[in-house]
Amino acid sequence: MRQHGLSAPVIDTGRPHPARIYDYLLGGKDNYRVDQQAGDRLVAASSQERAAAHANRTFLERAVRHVVGTGVRQVLDIGAGLPHQPNVHEVARAAAPGARVAYVDNDPIVVAHADALLGSSGGVGVALADLRDPRGVVEHPHVREVIDFGRPVALLLVSVLHFLSHDDRPGDAVAALRDALPAGSFLVLSHATDDFADCSAARAVYATATTPLTPRSRSEIERFLDGFELLAPGLVPVPSWRPDAPYAARPAGVGVYGAVARKTG
Repeated sequence: MRQHGLSAPVIDTGRPHPARIYDYLLGGKDNYRVDQQAGDRLVAASSQERAAAHANRTFLERAVRHVVGTGVRQVLDIGAGLPHQPNVHEVARAAAPGARVAYVDNDPIVVAHADALLGSSGGVGVALADLRDPRGVVEHPHVREVIDFGRPVALLLVSVLHFLSHDDRPGDAVAALRDALPAGSFLVLSHATDDFADCSAARAVYATATTPLTPRSRSEIERFLDGFELLAPGLVPVPSWRPDAPYAARPAGVGVYGAVARKTG
């Protein structure tokens, strides 16, 4: 992992941060008391919150294994968040040792943690860039060092789009990224929803965090998949996407949709 000379950020421990809350829910240690308190409020409001975090993470791992298993050898992880074992490049390389992974996040705190925790590794890079500027992501020199957009890419947008509001025009961002991908590429997506889970407590918690939460309905999330061909079983609660084994959480109680889709043309 390469930090590429970024200066050390000033860490704001006065407000919870979505990546650090997620790290806490997953049992990680790269979080602060304010993040732990926010995570505890989430769990107090819904006992499924920890299960949802783990379900989302294991969905990511299954999806990465699948797309690498099809022959894709490049992964672009946007909104990567804090490193968590196994990391995306470790999952990918367990299936294909030569897989290349670029991690992208818009938070310098995350980038600093990633550089410190993952160290340097050939074919693995990091870029400080923002999903709301897709051209800036695709053209970032540190992404280009790792990703060849002339060959199929697995684009990961896992639990990141729900931190973009309507005013951020997330659909335009996804469409621009889709257009930058060649045929044979994949989109791996997960997104919070209140279709079958009450997100009011989560909204309240994230309203005090650095980034608010914007759950979306199934029909709204489906629009992000325009131009892609959905793989079975489609857009489903993340525990239900090709599970390795029966999941302990009730799928309908985990308010996160997940999907994997292929760009065919």
